[in-house]
Amino acid sequence: MNLIQKRLCRMFCLGLLLSILQQSAFADLWARVDERGVTHFAAEQVDSRYQLFFKGTEFDSTRDLAAGPGSRALSVPPAGAQLLAFFDVAPGYKRVKHHLRAASSQHGVDYELLQAVIATESGFDASAISPKGAVGLMQVMPATASRFGVSADARRTVEQKLADPAVNVPAGTRYLRHLLDMFAGRTDLALAAYNAGEGAVQRAGNQIPAFRETQNYVRTVMGLYAQLKPPAAVQAQRAATGRVRMELQGGAVNRGNLPGAVPALQGSVPSRERDPRTVTNE
Repeated sequence: MNLIQKRLCRMFCLGLLLSILQQSAFADLWARVDERGVTHFAAEQVDSRYQLFFKGTEFDSTRDLAAGPGSRALSVPPAGAQLLAFFDVAPGYKRVKHHLRAASSQHGVDYELLQAVIATESGFDASAISPKGAVGLMQVMPATASRFGVSADARRTVEQKLADPAVNVPAGTRYLRHLLDMFAGRTDLALAAYNAGEGAVQRAGNQIPAFRETQNYVRTVMGLYAQLKPPAAVQAQRAATGRVRMELQGGAVNRGNLPGAVPALQGSVPSRERDPRTVTNE
């Protein structure tokens, strides 16, 4: 293979890699709203009740961002706009977002990552308790909370304290920060460890363990995170103009049983199913 052929091969491989990354950065996400108005997100169609909330290929980052500010109006990805609208009407989120802001600032964890984790873990249901004993918004195990500064006192047990967002969010964020540091900033590995435990990721050779629940969990959180955190070009326009045009389209339009149908969510508190965890956070 001569030098020109080698360069062409490298260019082809790089283009293929970028294409794969572009596709995977915006994963498909599915959702359903149960009879109590509780919203459940998933990275795959868990059963026939789940419908496609948004499709990862709806947003073309090459088309929409390559031109840069000034060439045409930049927009938040349609699915991201759907999520922003969803959070805007979710009372569970609105009641606790100040706790997320404080924890994000104090521990250096992206606000949007906390949003994505909590939406997946509890659907912003502060009273959620899993069959394995994980508690509250960030589904923190009591033993993990004890490692990160939460202790019982004469009035409340650790479990009772974790039902309080003012305790749960800082504790869960401290743990997530610890995992991000442990895995050198690899968000996917930190999330895998948050779900399956640090040891499970280490035993897998610092890879996402081959547990279907954990792999789906990472895909779900990363999919939400990718849509909630604006791309750099959109952030640049927001800084320059103070606003970003949002297009509400695609996904769950005109489907009253999906989160994208915002009016159907008025007065409801979103939450995911409290599936039993196969492995605790320890």
